[in-house]
Amino acid sequence: MRRAAGCPAVALAVVIALALCRGASECFSADAPTQENSTTTILVYHRFGPIVADSMTVTTPVFEWQLKYLREHSYTVVPLSDVVKFVKGQGHLPPRAVAITADDGHRTVFTIMKPMVERERIPVTLFIYPSAISNASYAMTWDQLAALKATRLFSIQSHSYWHPNFHTEKKRLPAAEYREFVQNQLTKPRQILERRLGSRADMLAWPFGIYDDELITAALKAGYVAAFTIDRRSVSASDNVMALPRYLVTDHDRGSAFAAMLSGKDTQAAATHIRQAHQN
Repeated sequence: MRRAAGCPAVALAVVIALALCRGASECFSADAPTQENSTTTILVYHRFGPIVADSMTVTTPVFEWQLKYLREHSYTVVPLSDVVKFVKGQGHLPPRAVAITADDGHRTVFTIMKPMVERERIPVTLFIYPSAISNASYAMTWDQLAALKATRLFSIQSHSYWHPNFHTEKKRLPAAEYREFVQNQLTKPRQILERRLGSRADMLAWPFGIYDDELITAALKAGYVAAFTIDRRSVSASDNVMALPRYLVTDHDRGSAFAAMLSGKDTQAAATHIRQAHQN
């Protein structure tokens, strides 16, 4: 292969390329924004199983296929905290970055998701509501959550105290009681997760994806640094860090549907269908 310096055509191409940039540093700097890492995707799962028991179940073979797809198509699963830093302008993400989350603390996160996560060695963020843990028949126990935390692959964060519908509660309660209710729902999980697991829970998944300016103000007051919705779209650096969108994953998200989700090109009709399923 000839050296560029000895080939006038190559040298001319280099000059033209530099002229198209606003400066050589913009072309070659690792800090320069690229099309690939200007947005990222957050996925949210709920429960797993051998069959589709409800609209929120992802079957084991489909979840295995999704993880394989991410690996074979050069996606990098990053900690959710890295996405928060990206939005705050405090860090960069690799091309094709994806974050994985799971809401509610269903027992199948321990029995089905955990072995696959350990095999792939990928980070996952769990959003749990403490009232269910070791109480509800569908939920994990505190010992299981501790075991997940011990893998150093799972971060355990807040999904409020008992997953209320804030719209319903706001209609039901007088204004002062509603504000107190909201603060209790937001502060209590942080205290319990710190006491039970030694976890610093400073990220919040909005129950049912419901949020507004009043709730965001309350979450900031309660000490949260980021919060997450089920608004079905990609995350960009211009997003509100207290209302970051996530794609709610179902068993239908395979093949071209999963690829469209990762590229941010799935349809608005799918978004409406998923939101309705989650709220029923």
